[in-house]
Amino acid sequence: MIRFGTIGTNWITERFLHAAAENDDFELTAVYSRTEEKGREFAAQFGEPKVYTDLKAMATSDCIDAVYIASPNSLHAEQAILFMNHGKHVLCEKPLASNSDEVRRMIAAAEANNVVLMEAMKSTLMPNFRIMKDNLYKIGQVRRYFASYCQYSSRYDAFKQGTVLNAFNPEFSNGALMDLGIYCIYPLVSLFGKPEEVKAFGVMLSSGADGEGSVIMRYPEMDAVVMYSKISDSFLPAEIQGENGTMVIDRINQPYDVKIQYRDGSVENLTQQQIHESMYYELEEFIRIICRGKRSSKINSHETSLAVAEVMEEARKQIGLKYAADQW
Repeated sequence: MIRFGTIGTNWITERFLHAAAENDDFELTAVYSRTEEKGREFAAQFGEPKVYTDLKAMATSDCIDAVYIASPNSLHAEQAILFMNHGKHVLCEKPLASNSDEVRRMIAAAEANNVVLMEAMKSTLMPNFRIMKDNLYKIGQVRRYFASYCQYSSRYDAFKQGTVLNAFNPEFSNGALMDLGIYCIYPLVSLFGKPEEVKAFGVMLSSGADGEGSVIMRYPEMDAVVMYSKISDSFLPAEIQGENGTMVIDRINQPYDVKIQYRDGSVENLTQQQIHESMYYELEEFIRIICRGKRSSKINSHETSLAVAEVMEEARKQIGLKYAADQW
């Protein structure tokens, strides 16, 4: 049994805890909130775990073995390093940090303290992503990867009325690339490694955050195109195009349906029925690593997280999106 604390009392933490309830090796023993009232209100939904309003007190306590971090992006590195320096394993929401320098410091802290650090990218641990990876050889030489995640944010309506909420506030290292674009880039890097060249375009908003963008990436024998947006919608599936056929994925951020359309017109349905909630699988991987005495996932690895952070950092430089944590 792994005893968990959580940081964040938002909808994503609630969704994580509902998925975690399906795992017999998970126990929620602590929650952190900035206020006692909000913390107790949140804890009441999940069996009354201990409530902390002081992060250091929670990090030094002996009531947790690991922590799930779902705070604003700008706080990930500082909070993760605090807990790792006190011997706690860390499952941290994507993006792992504001930039690649922070990711390197987080990895160094994990190694120095002999604890697990994993980015909570759910899609690459879902059953149908594994199906994608295992059947990729069938489409022959891959020539193009295409992925789109464009979802109009309800918070954009408030933005247009003059209210800048966290989703469009660069002080929290937020915006379209970090919140949605990463869902397109992370699977790409997981499957094919870091690209050789990155060319980015984006629409910057008056708050200093990005509203939407596109990134073209070059590999030795293929290219990749990703599109992301918080100010418009898209309903396109993702594709991995090969010389023998094309793998079609319904949603790159949460693959439920995968098939191959071959050049001869035939179609192979690869979809595997998913038993658990989507976020269950990232938790399962994290707990498995801890229980086996390992220190890094082979799928959501330190190397993949760092490469993704470097790609997004290069894209941000090109579109002029800079955060307070950036040194460039």
